[in-house]
Amino acid sequence: MAYHQEEKKEFNVNNLYYLVGVVFGLLTGAVLEVGVKWIIVGGVLGLLTALLFVTVFVRGREQR
Repeated sequence: MAYHQEEKKEFNVNNLYYLVGVVFGLLTGAVLEVGVKWIIVGGVLGLLTALLFVTVFVRGREQR
């Protein structure tokens, strides 16, 4: 008899950081009320900020 072990999938928290960065970047661009172009720029800047946060701060915690 072969036993089947269920693999547990871990929730990837990094995707949550990216999502929050994009959403709040879009909201920041929308609050500026300059135009649709700035909403997109805000989303990109939010994504880049989340990427920096994950790369510098979150990755460093795993080493401790």
